[in-house]
Amino acid sequence: MNKVRTEDGKRLSYYKMDIFAKRNNMPPVIQLRKTIISDLAHFFTFQLDQEANYLAAFTAKDPGDREAYLTKYAKFVDDPTIHMCTILVNDVIAGSIAKFVMHGDAEVTYWIDKAYWGQGIATAALRQLLSGVNTRPIFGRAAFDNIGSQRVLEKCGFVKVGTDKGFANARQAEVEEVIYKLVY
Repeated sequence: MNKVRTEDGKRLSYYKMDIFAKRNNMPPVIQLRKTIISDLAHFFTFQLDQEANYLAAFTAKDPGDREAYLTKYAKFVDDPTIHMCTILVNDVIAGSIAKFVMHGDAEVTYWIDKAYWGQGIATAALRQLLSGVNTRPIFGRAAFDNIGSQRVLEKCGFVKVGTDKGFANARQAEVEEVIYKLVY
């Protein structure tokens, strides 16, 4: 994306472009790109938010352990079985999204920086990811009370097929998880 100029001709940095676009009611430009190691520091910061961590529920035992987080996810960046992408909004890192295989089933996961919640970013990113992934069926999961994440899955054609329960580190309790499936 080219840098934008304001009416007085000043050039804007990518971060300022994002703010400029929001203030001027410009639709966001949402892109996915392959995740690189330096993106992980941004993802780590996103998951430190207490509300986001609570809604995600099934998180790391210690979300504040930066070294453990970076070590774990660095292994995934070049794993050929994981399709891991960084979500960019107006060229600013806004989240992550991935397709992976667990217990023989293809699944999707995503995490959006709280500053971008409620703007359709997760839905647009998931649609983009799915358009480039031919694997079907593919599953998505969300904590029973994470209505926003459930809506994202439903808007992308996923259908609720069941529930499961598991220990959620973010809540220190067993939590029900809703399971969704995309078949087409």
